[in-house]
Amino acid sequence: MIAIYPGSFDPITLGHLDIIQRGSRLFDKVIVAVLRNPNKVPLFTVQQRLEQIRIATQHLPNVEADSFDGLTVNYAQQRQAQVLLRGLRAISDFEVELQMAHTNKTLSTQIETVFLATSNEYSFLSSSVIKEIARFGGSVDHLVPPHIALDIYKCYNHNYPIANPTTTAVIPPLQSIPMESATGTTPEQE
Repeated sequence: MIAIYPGSFDPITLGHLDIIQRGSRLFDKVIVAVLRNPNKVPLFTVQQRLEQIRIATQHLPNVEADSFDGLTVNYAQQRQAQVLLRGLRAISDFEVELQMAHTNKTLSTQIETVFLATSNEYSFLSSSVIKEIARFGGSVDHLVPPHIALDIYKCYNHNYPIANPTTTAVIPPLQSIPMESATGTTPEQE
C-alpha cells in the first residue's frame, strides 16, 4: 500500500520526520510530496526541500521525495496511492484535517486519510516556529536535522549557534524600605 504525505515542508522538521518514520513502518511506500504553491514565498526552493528530505530520509528505503501542484487527490491517483498520511499536533489541527479529509473523500472515494498523532516531544513544532526562531538568531539544532539547520542559518546569514543565546538583566536586590508605623515613625526611629 502506498501513502502520500503531502505538505510544504519549508523546512522539514523532526516532527515531520517522526511521522515519516512511523508511516514507513505502516505502509509499503511513503511518498513525501512537496506541494508547489505559487501563492507562498518559501524559505527554500522546491528542489532544495526535496534534497533536504532525501538526505533526512536516506536511511528509510521505502520513502521517496517528490513534488506536485494541484489537488493532492489527483496526485495520489497518479501515483496509485491509496492513503493520504497526515500528522496531528493539536485539536485545532484535527478540525482542519478532518474537513480536508471529508473534502478529499468527495473528490475520490478510493483514497483514505490516515491520521498519526504527533509524538509529545514534537507537538509544538511547526516550520513557521522554526523560521521565527532562526530569524531572530536562535538555535534550531534540536528541531531539525543538522544539514537543514545549516541551510536555515545560511538563509538568515547567522553563524551556527552553539546554544540558545539568552541574556538576562541583573536585577539589583530589593532595598529594605522602612515602613511607617501608625505613629508615623519608622521602626528604627522608635
